[in-house]
Amino acid sequence: MRIALFNWRDPWHPQAGGAETFAWELATRFVRDGHQVSFCTARAPGQSRSQTVQGVRLVRMGGVFTVYPLALVWLLLRRALFDVVLDCQNGIPFFTPWVARRVTKVFLIVHHVHDRQFGVHLRPWLAAFGRFLEGPVSRWSYRGRECVAVSPSTVQAMRERLGWQGRIHIVPNGVTVADPGAVARSETPRIVCVNRLVAHKRIDLLLDAVPELRERWPGLVVDVIGRGPDEERLRARLPAGVVMHGYLSEREKARVMARSWLQVNSSQGEGWGLCVLEAATLGVPTLAFDVDGLRDSVRHGRTGWLIPEGTDLAKGIAGALDELAESHDEPTESYAVRCREWAAGFSWDGSAERLTALMLGLPAPAETVPAETVPSLGPSLGPSPVEAIRTAGGFEPLRRRTEYGN
Repeated sequence: MRIALFNWRDPWHPQAGGAETFAWELATRFVRDGHQVSFCTARAPGQSRSQTVQGVRLVRMGGVFTVYPLALVWLLLRRALFDVVLDCQNGIPFFTPWVARRVTKVFLIVHHVHDRQFGVHLRPWLAAFGRFLEGPVSRWSYRGRECVAVSPSTVQAMRERLGWQGRIHIVPNGVTVADPGAVARSETPRIVCVNRLVAHKRIDLLLDAVPELRERWPGLVVDVIGRGPDEERLRARLPAGVVMHGYLSEREKARVMARSWLQVNSSQGEGWGLCVLEAATLGVPTLAFDVDGLRDSVRHGRTGWLIPEGTDLAKGIAGALDELAESHDEPTESYAVRCREWAAGFSWDGSAERLTALMLGLPAPAETVPAETVPSLGPSLGPSPVEAIRTAGGFEPLRRRTEYGN
């Protein structure tokens, strides 16, 4: 197949995140399997306009907003060259059905619904316009086209908050983590936070919790890994015990994560939370708020903890650290063992195979969530993660309460 993939950024963009990892990991596997892929994206300062990496042709154009009209013009002039268009929505899609041929298969890929985040990042009038594009305009533009979501939470949010109709296929994230080498868990509590440094990730909530935590554990250290527009502001207000690493290589990131007791994700919402799987692969559980995406990637009471929005984060972290300290000498039932078992069920190869089957028009009823069904994965590990998603709806509802509440 000849595939045109549209994504807001590429993995080398200074603001790249999990959505870019998803797009790139799948693109390279499509090329490996003999398909042709053009990866169309915005161009950051200093980036070349075009290059080929791992067989994927990168085409860069425009900035944060101008990439959208430029990408449509680019596709319009070349629309006869492609069999499939993968249109990745990062708040606003590329609206490729406006210019793609009707015979071209167009797949809208949604990581998470951005309606609430528009209000965090944009002025009120622009946020309202963003919601209009994400909701009514997108529903109309992609009617009759296929849709892919990365998690059950995203499906639910699309149904309830965007009024989305029709089939939505689930293609989950995979995970790849560099070998950290011989790294042991820290003797004293150590917390890691891996995230882009932007407003809706709410890193401030974690920083605010550190002084109280260090009263109980004076040696506690918090490692913050990531970069973003909030980095300078956050560095200016770091409490004692916090190390802000900025960008790290994959190996160095894995080493910092592997020595941690706990990962904390204070985000307002995710499509999935790729960092949760990365930490789980290394045997590190995650504590997060019970929000979209994270309620799918964290198995409450098994691979981490979900606390209700509004909960005192310091109390939630303290409870998790206490439980980790108690379970440290129970290797067969430890959080580390269960985390690794959970993460082992995800792979980028499997995700690419599922999306390839959809692009080829092969039936995939098990991966399709009908409009009237909202999947819910339960707190126990149960079957493999992919099987759990395939049989969405067969688990008990996720627990929304925790003893670490306020």
